[in-house]
Amino acid sequence: MSKYSIGLDFGTNSCRSVIIDISDGRELGTTVFDYPSGELGILTDPSDPNVARQNPQDYIDGLKFVITGSLEEARVNDPEFDANEVIGIGVDTTGSTPVPIDESGTPLALSDKFKNNLNAMVWLWKDHTAHAEAAEITSKAEELRPQYLAKCGGTYSSEWWWSKILHLKRCAPEVFDSAHSFVEHCDYIPALLAGNTDPSSIKRSVCAAGHKAMYSHEWGGLPDKEFLNELDPAFSDLRDRLFSEAFSSEKSAGNLCKEWAQRTGLVEGTPIAVGAFDCHMGAVACGVKEGVLTKILGTSTCDIAVMPNTKALDDVPGVCGIVDGSVLPGHYGIEAGQSAVGDIFLWLVNNLVPDSYGASTDDKFVKMEEMMSESSPGSSGLLALDWNNGNRTILVDVRLSGLLVGQTLQTKAHEIYRAYIEATAFGALTIINRIEEYGVPINEVVTTGGLAVKNDTLMQIYADVLNRPLKVAISDQTCAVGAAMFGASCSGDYQISELQNNCSKVREEIYNPNSDHVAVYKDLYSLYLELHDSFGTGEWQGNLSGVMKKLIGIREAQRS
Repeated sequence: MSKYSIGLDFGTNSCRSVIIDISDGRELGTTVFDYPSGELGILTDPSDPNVARQNPQDYIDGLKFVITGSLEEARVNDPEFDANEVIGIGVDTTGSTPVPIDESGTPLALSDKFKNNLNAMVWLWKDHTAHAEAAEITSKAEELRPQYLAKCGGTYSSEWWWSKILHLKRCAPEVFDSAHSFVEHCDYIPALLAGNTDPSSIKRSVCAAGHKAMYSHEWGGLPDKEFLNELDPAFSDLRDRLFSEAFSSEKSAGNLCKEWAQRTGLVEGTPIAVGAFDCHMGAVACGVKEGVLTKILGTSTCDIAVMPNTKALDDVPGVCGIVDGSVLPGHYGIEAGQSAVGDIFLWLVNNLVPDSYGASTDDKFVKMEEMMSESSPGSSGLLALDWNNGNRTILVDVRLSGLLVGQTLQTKAHEIYRAYIEATAFGALTIINRIEEYGVPINEVVTTGGLAVKNDTLMQIYADVLNRPLKVAISDQTCAVGAAMFGASCSGDYQISELQNNCSKVREEIYNPNSDHVAVYKDLYSLYLELHDSFGTGEWQGNLSGVMKKLIGIREAQRS
């Protein structure tokens, strides 16, 4: 009798589910639910572009929709499918995406009092309103607890847990005072399914706590009360209402309660894995292991590498944390990423690409790829910085912005598109170089996400810039598949390593570096680093007068 597991993936604009056969990773059913609130599921504030919130009711409505939909599709695709043989449920979400909750664990935004209050909503990962608080936390930790910063790359981010909660207290004290506690999105969904949202007993994710909330076994869990009191006296009290222990995702967060079994058609008592962030579970489905970097290519990117926890690993400045067990059991998980990739391309198409390239957004992308595939590296004379939404790694600075150098009166839209692709590839190389500098080998890269599947030219540019073979995961739903693998693992009958062997597969086509292109990109990357360091660091002392002329020289050499 086949055994199945279901993975639930809560993304930025939608949530989805996938049901897999755990013997081979075959996907029997998948369903997507687009969040109805706001714009593409995001609640914004016209007066502040840094605001990004979500309605928790969208999560609840989507949860039922995607589970019932994937079960129905699985029955259609395989008449022998039996929902009684679904042995586990796994959940991944974005993060850090904290939810203000009351004493029962109900999101404040679901109450009549706060249903129209933007600050009582879920604070989505991409909310950057807390940049001042992040700088303050960084400064305070540098002074009092430098070990806290060492584990999260040396700089605390506005995208993370404490920054957002501190900003909430300052901008909306009535919401903060009404919140009994806070819970990460990836912890809330398993608790909801298990029917136990009591803040004191929710199983918390070490992935979320370690990478975003300064949690570590080295200092006994969350930051100590003395440090939190220095940030705000209310934080010292809040710590008692949070959690003292966090768990990796092969552990069980509970079992499916009767209410949600009836709502969904799954069996009451089905084990539910401790939640985690999407990119971490996606990395497991991509086959992450020592020497392999997994890269989720989407609106932003998230990069994941691992090292066995039996080996010594130094702290890596500029990454989004090193956490034992956040990706694979028995391994340190290393997270990095870029705040905007696909978002940059979409901005270009929506604002600058003329209608002569096509009537629709898709038509414009197809036309630009067709035109730029005929050009060679450096032939446009353009060079960009990929900071249109700030820099997540390695500078960890949301107060940076994009840059395009070298445009002339002859510059075309598809040349700008190529320059942006190259810029995101250079950003990716900068991350890899930093991780390798601290002793973590990166021999190959496995990618996933819409860009990895849809854009051959982009993938070849990445292979050339990174000078490494690029593979593409066979599943289009790797985050959900990874969640399903942890769902199966938490049942206690399967090890993640066994499930990776069964389910983590890549496509036949491999993008190998073109040696001629690699040489040109080395020259371009040296110029990228000049711009990177001069605009992104206070320590750089140099002269940029040669950058434009060198770009012109590369352009002329390539065109000839």
